[in-house]
Amino acid sequence: MKFSEIVYQRPDMDSLRSGFNVLLGDFESARNAQSQCRVLEEINTLRNECGSMFYVAMIRHTMNTADEFYEKENDFADESKPLFEALQHDFYAALMRSPYRGELESRWGKQLFRIAELQLKTFSPEVIPQLQEENRLASRYEKLKAGAAIPFEGEERNLNQLGPFCEAPERNMRKRAAEAIAGFYQANHEELGAIYHSLVQLRHGIARKLAYKTFTPLGYARMMRSDYGEKEAAAYRRQILTHAVPLAVRLRGRQAAVLGLKALSYYDEPFKFPSGNPTPKGLPQWIVEQGMQMYRELSAQTGEFFQFMSDKALLDLETRKNKACGGYCEYLPAFQYPFIFANFNGTSADIDVLTHEVGHAFQTWMSRNMTLPEYSFPTSDAAEIHSMSMEFFAWPWMELFFGEEADKYRFAHLSDSLKFLPYGISVDEFQHWVYENPHASPLERDAAWRRIENIYIPDRNYADSTFLESGGWWYRQGHIFASPFYYIDYTLAQVCAFEFWHKASLNRQSAWNDYSTLCAAGGSRSFSELVHLANLHNPLSEGTVESTLAPIAAWLEETPYPDA
Repeated sequence: MKFSEIVYQRPDMDSLRSGFNVLLGDFESARNAQSQCRVLEEINTLRNECGSMFYVAMIRHTMNTADEFYEKENDFADESKPLFEALQHDFYAALMRSPYRGELESRWGKQLFRIAELQLKTFSPEVIPQLQEENRLASRYEKLKAGAAIPFEGEERNLNQLGPFCEAPERNMRKRAAEAIAGFYQANHEELGAIYHSLVQLRHGIARKLAYKTFTPLGYARMMRSDYGEKEAAAYRRQILTHAVPLAVRLRGRQAAVLGLKALSYYDEPFKFPSGNPTPKGLPQWIVEQGMQMYRELSAQTGEFFQFMSDKALLDLETRKNKACGGYCEYLPAFQYPFIFANFNGTSADIDVLTHEVGHAFQTWMSRNMTLPEYSFPTSDAAEIHSMSMEFFAWPWMELFFGEEADKYRFAHLSDSLKFLPYGISVDEFQHWVYENPHASPLERDAAWRRIENIYIPDRNYADSTFLESGGWWYRQGHIFASPFYYIDYTLAQVCAFEFWHKASLNRQSAWNDYSTLCAAGGSRSFSELVHLANLHNPLSEGTVESTLAPIAAWLEETPYPDA
């Protein structure tokens, strides 16, 4: 069936709890590993069915946040997920008590037990009310952004629809569009600050109830990081500061020179070329058609996969009123359906997000026969390797989307990917500061953001925007609100994707084989194990960032700047 034909049924939490507890009893009373594995398959089916309904409700709510039915179902999910988490907690505890652990590890892998051990550290029944409130606050932030109706150029526009104006050749137009976006966040500054302040207090309170000093170690456990901790993350941020920040500053300086500016203002940064930024040469359906050709030619597997996505209408790409911001890929394990959500707006970002989310979706499709919900996606650091690397594997087909502007796209894409690293690390360091200082005021948080931003993006110029100069930029980064500590993951994956880019330039088929192997492994291994499986260097190891960025910097510096 198509996604629109999936019949949504609200999970009956009482019935779920009853059935789950019966199966847990069967699991614990099983007399051998084979019996436990059979029961575990039944538990997986129950978890996948419930999770899929939560995901259907969430997806349909984000497709139209004004839909009253799915708003109520999203509210129900916000309330019910912590109750579902309580059942998961009982399952993980039973798993860790199993006398047949060795045999279960042989069947399911050690990663399941790592995840179980970490997840047991993140939950207690006494924090269920706080988890429910945390979900409600994150949904409130999302709905506030989705409801943006900003008067601009004679129309009311949402945040996504202002994107093309931010890339306009006319500098005054770019400035006005950037100011309109900043104006929305400034107008909602007090409410946004209050939402985040409440989130921080809630998370700190949850951490204290779970016997943590601060939320930070709890946040790492929630992210299921078994390979590294705060110390390793801090050392990695230093690698980015030392090796990526100077390159990013030079790239922006080169961009300013090409544009004929003494220096870039923040509203100039999205505009790359005097003749204009590359744009897709067709509307969303045309882009999907070009994507079909690209993925058929890339490999037999990607061709079959993308045809499946199209046939089942598993892509929602066009921006519209009351649609949630951003893009994502979700997976419905009961149906083995990936779903791609995006907000196309006529800029090159449409191709970025298509290839990025297809990378996620292709991974879930490749590992779809893994019945463990824990293995649908890897941990986020590894999961983003699939998405960011797919962006680069798509490079040879950019003429399909951009025609004669394909080289402009490739140059801007690689350049922007490198410049992203310092920003991504700023978000990570900011969150460490926030949760180490949970009682700071909203204004103190703004000041901390601006201080950190000045370290990693020292040439950022906010011109005459008092709001942004005072530290208002971070409010637009939804991960900070909804997914604490989920941002260093993008930068780790970006470094891995850069290595895939370089390997593909030397031997494309070998690189693709490593990538396919990585996708097929799903979430069955930890971050460092998946990196090793893909024959990549671990970004957390000292020296990896420097060696990986070297060919990127050489290509960007040796390639003539388009339009220069």
